[in-house]
Amino acid sequence: MTEVHNQSTPAQPTSSDSAGAIKHLEQAISSGQHWYIALLEAIGLWTQNEETHNGRHYQYLIDGQAFDWLLLAERLCQAVDDRLPEAEKLALLFHGQPPLKLSNSKFKALIGSTKYRQYLNYFYGITVEEALVLAVQEEVRKEKRTLGYNKEHNLTNEVYQRIYGATRPVLLKSFRREKAYPQLRSISLTGLKEFSYWLFNYRLKHCDKAKVASDTKKALERLGANGSHRGLVAAELEI
Repeated sequence: MTEVHNQSTPAQPTSSDSAGAIKHLEQAISSGQHWYIALLEAIGLWTQNEETHNGRHYQYLIDGQAFDWLLLAERLCQAVDDRLPEAEKLALLFHGQPPLKLSNSKFKALIGSTKYRQYLNYFYGITVEEALVLAVQEEVRKEKRTLGYNKEHNLTNEVYQRIYGATRPVLLKSFRREKAYPQLRSISLTGLKEFSYWLFNYRLKHCDKAKVASDTKKALERLGANGSHRGLVAAELEI
Protein backbone atom coordinates (compact mmCIF):
# COMPACT_ATOMS: atom_id res chain seq x y z
CA MET A 1 0.00 0.00 0.00
CA THR A 2 1.42 3.38 -0.97
CA GLU A 3 1.79 6.05 1.69
CA VAL A 4 0.48 9.46 0.67
CA HIS A 5 0.71 12.53 2.89
CA ASN A 6 1.61 15.80 1.21
CA GLN A 7 0.12 15.86 -2.25
CA SER A 8 -0.79 19.27 -3.57
CA THR A 9 -4.49 20.03 -3.60
CA PRO A 10 -5.77 19.97 -7.20
CA ALA A 11 -7.85 22.76 -8.65
CA GLN A 12 -11.50 22.42 -7.78
CA PRO A 13 -13.99 21.96 -10.62
CA THR A 14 -16.56 24.65 -11.18
CA SER A 15 -19.63 22.40 -11.08
CA SER A 16 -20.74 21.14 -7.68
CA ASP A 17 -23.80 19.09 -8.63
CA SER A 18 -23.84 15.29 -8.89
CA ALA A 19 -23.42 15.26 -12.66
CA GLY A 20 -20.47 17.58 -12.20
CA ALA A 21 -18.97 15.14 -9.68
CA ILE A 22 -19.03 12.35 -12.25
CA LYS A 23 -17.62 14.63 -14.93
CA HIS A 24 -14.82 15.67 -12.60
CA LEU A 25 -14.03 12.03 -11.84
CA GLU A 26 -13.80 11.20 -15.54
CA GLN A 27 -11.66 14.22 -16.37
CA ALA A 28 -9.33 13.80 -13.40
CA ILE A 29 -8.59 10.18 -14.27
CA SER A 30 -8.10 11.09 -17.93
CA SER A 31 -5.60 13.77 -16.92
CA GLY A 32 -3.51 11.22 -15.04
CA GLN A 33 -4.61 11.77 -11.45
CA HIS A 34 -4.73 8.67 -9.28
CA TRP A 35 -8.24 7.23 -9.53
CA TYR A 36 -8.69 7.01 -5.77
CA ILE A 37 -7.87 10.68 -5.17
CA ALA A 38 -10.20 11.61 -8.02
CA LEU A 39 -12.89 9.40 -6.47
CA LEU A 40 -12.65 11.11 -3.09
CA GLU A 41 -12.83 14.53 -4.74
CA ALA A 42 -15.96 13.40 -6.60
CA ILE A 43 -17.45 12.21 -3.32
CA GLY A 44 -16.79 15.66 -1.89
CA LEU A 45 -18.67 17.25 -4.79
CA TRP A 46 -21.65 14.88 -4.68
CA THR A 47 -24.87 16.53 -3.49
CA GLN A 48 -27.60 13.86 -3.46
CA ASN A 49 -28.41 12.03 -0.23
CA GLU A 50 -30.21 9.31 -2.17
CA GLU A 51 -31.17 8.45 -5.74
CA THR A 52 -32.53 5.73 -7.98
CA HIS A 53 -30.11 4.78 -10.75
CA ASN A 54 -30.58 2.00 -13.31
CA GLY A 55 -33.48 0.59 -11.29
CA ARG A 56 -31.56 0.47 -8.01
CA HIS A 57 -32.17 2.78 -5.07
CA TYR A 58 -29.11 4.20 -3.36
CA GLN A 59 -29.39 5.81 0.06
CA TYR A 60 -26.07 7.41 0.91
CA LEU A 61 -27.12 9.18 4.09
CA ILE A 62 -28.69 7.02 6.81
CA ASP A 63 -31.11 8.76 9.17
CA GLY A 64 -29.86 12.09 7.83
CA GLN A 65 -26.60 11.66 9.79
CA ALA A 66 -24.51 8.63 8.76
CA PHE A 67 -22.73 8.75 5.39
CA ASP A 68 -22.28 5.41 3.60
CA TRP A 69 -19.30 6.57 1.57
CA LEU A 70 -18.49 3.13 0.18
CA LEU A 71 -21.96 2.90 -1.35
CA LEU A 72 -21.38 6.23 -3.09
CA ALA A 73 -17.90 5.04 -4.10
CA GLU A 74 -19.53 1.99 -5.71
CA ARG A 75 -21.96 4.22 -7.60
CA LEU A 76 -19.19 6.51 -8.85
CA CYS A 77 -16.93 3.62 -9.82
CA GLN A 78 -19.65 2.37 -12.16
CA ALA A 79 -19.28 5.56 -14.19
CA VAL A 80 -15.58 4.92 -14.85
CA ASP A 81 -15.43 1.16 -14.40
CA ASP A 82 -13.37 0.46 -17.51
CA ARG A 83 -10.64 2.86 -16.32
CA LEU A 84 -10.07 1.37 -12.87
CA PRO A 85 -7.66 -1.38 -11.78
CA GLU A 86 -10.06 -4.25 -11.05
CA ALA A 87 -8.18 -5.65 -8.05
CA GLU A 88 -7.83 -2.24 -6.38
CA LYS A 89 -11.48 -1.41 -7.00
CA LEU A 90 -12.73 -4.70 -5.53
CA ALA A 91 -10.42 -4.38 -2.51
CA LEU A 92 -11.92 -0.97 -1.77
CA LEU A 93 -15.58 -1.76 -2.36
CA PHE A 94 -15.71 -5.22 -0.78
CA HIS A 95 -13.05 -5.02 1.93
CA GLY A 96 -12.69 -1.30 2.64
CA GLN A 97 -9.01 -1.47 1.68
CA PRO A 98 -7.91 1.65 -0.23
CA PRO A 99 -5.05 1.61 -2.75
CA LEU A 100 -3.44 4.63 -1.06
CA LYS A 101 -2.93 5.28 2.63
CA LEU A 102 -4.09 8.80 3.41
CA SER A 103 -3.75 10.78 6.59
CA ASN A 104 -6.99 11.64 8.38
CA SER A 105 -6.59 15.31 7.48
CA LYS A 106 -6.04 14.52 3.79
CA PHE A 107 -9.09 12.25 3.64
CA LYS A 108 -11.16 14.92 5.39
CA ALA A 109 -9.93 17.64 3.02
CA LEU A 110 -10.84 15.58 -0.04
CA ILE A 111 -14.40 14.62 0.94
CA GLY A 112 -15.16 17.75 3.00
CA SER A 113 -15.71 18.38 6.71
CA THR A 114 -19.45 17.66 6.70
CA LYS A 115 -19.14 14.32 4.91
CA TYR A 116 -16.20 13.42 7.12
CA ARG A 117 -18.30 13.89 10.27
CA GLN A 118 -21.10 11.91 8.67
CA TYR A 119 -18.62 9.20 7.71
CA LEU A 120 -17.53 8.89 11.35
CA ASN A 121 -21.19 8.62 12.34
CA TYR A 122 -21.53 5.72 9.91
CA PHE A 123 -18.33 4.05 11.04
CA TYR A 124 -19.15 4.10 14.76
CA GLY A 125 -22.92 3.99 14.45
CA ILE A 126 -23.21 1.19 11.90
CA THR A 127 -19.91 -0.55 11.12
CA VAL A 128 -18.80 -0.77 14.74
CA GLU A 129 -22.31 -1.56 15.98
CA GLU A 130 -22.60 -4.50 13.58
CA ALA A 131 -19.15 -5.71 14.67
CA LEU A 132 -20.24 -5.56 18.32
CA VAL A 133 -23.18 -7.87 17.65
CA LEU A 134 -20.87 -10.33 15.88
CA ALA A 135 -18.27 -10.15 18.67
CA VAL A 136 -20.82 -10.90 21.39
CA GLN A 137 -22.34 -13.62 19.22
CA GLU A 138 -18.92 -15.32 19.13
CA GLU A 139 -18.64 -15.01 22.91
CA VAL A 140 -22.04 -16.60 23.48
CA ARG A 141 -21.26 -19.44 21.07
CA LYS A 142 -17.96 -20.12 22.83
CA GLU A 143 -19.64 -20.15 26.24
CA LYS A 144 -22.30 -22.58 25.05
CA ARG A 145 -19.72 -24.92 23.55
CA THR A 146 -17.74 -24.87 26.80
CA LEU A 147 -20.90 -25.88 28.66
CA GLY A 148 -21.63 -28.60 26.13
CA TYR A 149 -24.55 -26.85 24.40
CA ASN A 150 -24.32 -27.05 20.62
CA LYS A 151 -27.80 -25.78 19.77
CA GLU A 152 -28.11 -22.11 18.81
CA HIS A 153 -31.76 -21.71 19.75
CA ASN A 154 -32.45 -18.10 20.81
CA LEU A 155 -28.78 -17.21 20.27
CA THR A 156 -29.64 -13.89 18.60
CA ASN A 157 -32.00 -12.85 21.37
CA GLU A 158 -29.40 -13.67 24.00
CA VAL A 159 -26.83 -11.55 22.16
CA TYR A 160 -29.14 -8.54 21.93
CA GLN A 161 -30.23 -9.01 25.54
CA ARG A 162 -26.61 -8.83 26.68
CA ILE A 163 -25.80 -5.73 24.66
CA TYR A 164 -29.01 -3.73 24.79
CA GLY A 165 -31.05 -5.30 27.60
CA ALA A 166 -33.87 -6.43 25.28
CA THR A 167 -34.43 -9.02 22.54
CA ARG A 168 -34.04 -8.18 18.86
CA PRO A 169 -37.80 -8.41 18.06
CA VAL A 170 -38.62 -6.03 20.91
CA LEU A 171 -35.95 -3.58 19.80
CA LEU A 172 -36.95 -3.79 16.15
CA LYS A 173 -40.58 -3.15 17.07
CA SER A 174 -39.55 -0.10 19.13
CA PHE A 175 -37.39 1.18 16.28
CA ARG A 176 -40.23 0.90 13.77
CA ARG A 177 -42.74 2.44 16.14
CA GLU A 178 -40.43 5.39 16.82
CA LYS A 179 -39.82 5.90 13.09
CA ALA A 180 -43.51 5.33 12.21
CA TYR A 181 -42.52 2.42 9.95
CA PRO A 182 -44.86 -0.52 9.29
CA GLN A 183 -44.28 -3.62 11.41
CA LEU A 184 -43.29 -5.99 8.59
CA ARG A 185 -41.86 -9.50 8.71
CA SER A 186 -38.87 -8.54 6.55
CA ILE A 187 -36.39 -5.66 6.46
CA SER A 188 -34.32 -4.19 3.63
CA LEU A 189 -30.54 -3.76 3.66
CA THR A 190 -30.99 -0.01 4.07
CA GLY A 191 -33.47 -0.70 6.86
CA LEU A 192 -30.89 -2.88 8.63
CA LYS A 193 -28.33 -0.09 8.44
CA GLU A 194 -30.80 2.38 9.90
CA PHE A 195 -31.72 -0.11 12.62
CA SER A 196 -28.03 -0.54 13.51
CA TYR A 197 -27.65 3.23 13.76
CA TRP A 198 -30.73 3.39 15.97
CA LEU A 199 -29.27 0.64 18.18
CA PHE A 200 -26.03 2.62 18.50
CA ASN A 201 -27.94 5.66 19.77
CA TYR A 202 -30.10 3.43 21.98
CA ARG A 203 -26.97 1.95 23.55
CA LEU A 204 -25.51 5.41 24.22
CA LYS A 205 -28.74 6.52 25.92
CA HIS A 206 -29.59 3.43 27.96
CA CYS A 207 -26.33 1.68 28.81
CA ASP A 208 -23.75 2.52 31.47
CA LYS A 209 -20.90 4.64 30.08
CA ALA A 210 -18.27 2.13 31.15
CA LYS A 211 -20.14 -0.64 29.35
CA VAL A 212 -20.51 1.53 26.24
CA ALA A 213 -16.76 2.15 26.20
CA SER A 214 -15.96 -1.52 26.83
CA ASP A 215 -18.35 -2.75 24.13
CA THR A 216 -17.05 -0.22 21.61
CA LYS A 217 -13.47 -1.35 22.29
CA LYS A 218 -14.53 -4.97 21.84
CA ALA A 219 -16.09 -4.19 18.48
CA LEU A 220 -13.05 -2.24 17.28
CA GLU A 221 -10.78 -5.11 18.29
CA ARG A 222 -12.92 -7.51 16.30
CA LEU A 223 -12.74 -5.28 13.24
CA GLY A 224 -8.97 -5.12 13.60
CA ALA A 225 -8.67 -8.88 14.05
CA ASN A 226 -10.62 -9.44 10.84
CA GLY A 227 -8.31 -7.13 8.91
CA SER A 228 -10.98 -4.71 7.72
CA HIS A 229 -12.51 -1.63 9.28
CA ARG A 230 -14.70 -0.96 6.25
CA GLY A 231 -13.23 2.52 6.38
CA LEU A 232 -10.05 4.50 6.31
CA VAL A 233 -9.47 6.32 9.54
CA ALA A 234 -9.47 5.71 13.25
CA ALA A 235 -11.00 8.34 15.50
CA GLU A 236 -11.69 8.62 19.20
CA LEU A 237 -15.32 8.23 20.22
CA GLU A 238 -16.32 10.72 22.90
CA ILE A 239 -18.53 8.97 25.43
